[in-house]
Amino acid sequence: MSRRPKPAPPVPPLDWPVAAGVALVAVAAFLPTLANGFVTWDDDRNFLTNPHWRGLGPAQLGWMLTTPHLGLWVPLTWATLGLDYLLWGLRPAGYHATSLALHAATAGVVYLVALRLLAAALGAGARDTAVRLGAAFAALAFALHPLRVESVAWVTERRDVLSGLLYAATLLLYVRALDATGDRRRRLRRATLGAAVLALLAKPMAVSLPAVLLLLDAYPLGRLAGLREAWPRVREKLALILLSAAASAIAVWAMATGSRLSGASQLGVLDRAAISLYALAFYLEKTLAPTGLAPLYELPFRLEPLAPRFLASAAAVLALTALAVLLRRRAPALAAVGAAYVVILLPVVGVAHQGPQIAADRYTYLASLPWALLAGGGLARGWRGLRARRPGRPAALALAAIAGALLLTLGVLTWRQAGTWRDSETLWTRALAASPSAIAHAKLGVLRDEAGRPDEAIAHFRAALDLHPDLAYAHNNWGIALARQGKWEEAIEHYRGALRIAPDSAESHLNLAVALDRAGRPAEAAEHLRAAGRLRGAR
Repeated sequence: MSRRPKPAPPVPPLDWPVAAGVALVAVAAFLPTLANGFVTWDDDRNFLTNPHWRGLGPAQLGWMLTTPHLGLWVPLTWATLGLDYLLWGLRPAGYHATSLALHAATAGVVYLVALRLLAAALGAGARDTAVRLGAAFAALAFALHPLRVESVAWVTERRDVLSGLLYAATLLLYVRALDATGDRRRRLRRATLGAAVLALLAKPMAVSLPAVLLLLDAYPLGRLAGLREAWPRVREKLALILLSAAASAIAVWAMATGSRLSGASQLGVLDRAAISLYALAFYLEKTLAPTGLAPLYELPFRLEPLAPRFLASAAAVLALTALAVLLRRRAPALAAVGAAYVVILLPVVGVAHQGPQIAADRYTYLASLPWALLAGGGLARGWRGLRARRPGRPAALALAAIAGALLLTLGVLTWRQAGTWRDSETLWTRALAASPSAIAHAKLGVLRDEAGRPDEAIAHFRAALDLHPDLAYAHNNWGIALARQGKWEEAIEHYRGALRIAPDSAESHLNLAVALDRAGRPAEAAEHLRAAGRLRGAR
């Protein structure tokens, strides 16, 4: 017979101020983001050259609801950005303030979720000091971690912080519904489903919600102790499961409409498995040791799935999985946390890989929650155990001091990391300092060319193509740099190189048409001009 969860008391008055305090601490750590601008890492394509999202009129809302952009259908995220435009125009500080407010609110909600889950795990009430301490630590460890910077400091990733808030709200409403009865329970269940739908409209990564709720049923809520109870728990989530399946299908369709910056060859099954296992190990490593963070961890041009780093990652993941399985009865929290971590990351760890990255800090926004809760639970248990011993009170205070020092360290690292996203020059310079990157070289090349330094620009484009010979973006912009110097024949060669890799690029066709015309070849120019028109008309 399963252990039924004890209804938790309503959140006592003290806890709302604590949640607000957690949110304010998060704001303090991310204040440098308010001085950041838009960057040439999708911000330009999303906001500066794309007029369709600017406002909340019928035309803008119609575009948001019907059009995937850059491989994503995220209408609710676009709606918040449209509102930002009405408030701030194109002043980036306002957009950063909204993203920061959403992240701070998420931190507060995570505290309330942790309060309920840790109370269930420890068999205590929400008023228990150890539970409150552990919940606050979990929420702050989540909110202050430098891995959060990419999601908060990059305007393009508004979808992360918005879906994160709605995801956390779904969890909170779910556990609240379990503690309620009658009409209140029914209202809270409807609110849970509503929050989940909004999370899916903000970013499809929320498709993991049904599985995560089932994992919570198993531990720590104790609602899923055997197969006999499995179907009732699945049945009560059937609507959410169907909605998540629909959101997954829409996400696949949207990805198919998007274009990739590079034309990397298709990945095989072994390649995808290697990337997936590498990402699982990489995110856990960076959670424990958040150093060497970068805006882009670039997928190698020639992936070698049997290289040492991939084999080591696979071994680490398999070893941790075996450990969690062996300890599933003695330490069920570890198994539950590990399973939730994998489930949340499944859509982005390489199984359905898209884009030039092998991993990305932003993907940890939701996936870090289970580990933060595990850390908070460990602190709560340690505090309770030390306080139970009369001579252990100084030790308990020392434990709390260590936890506080760890949070302070995370906050300082986050403050520093936020500056990476200050502007495009800083972003790509730091990306290149962290690891070799063809895209970083190409982006810096564009910046150098726009600054009137063509020789430096061409050096960056050459370096980019040395790393990734299939980077059409580098060829196209090398051609632009040459065209500005009147070197039309050389520019033509690079535009043709770009089109060999990305034949559906309207921009490269148009650039080639101009270069051919200037080189005295009008018939060829007209052909590419027509191709550019066809491609732009098809969008």
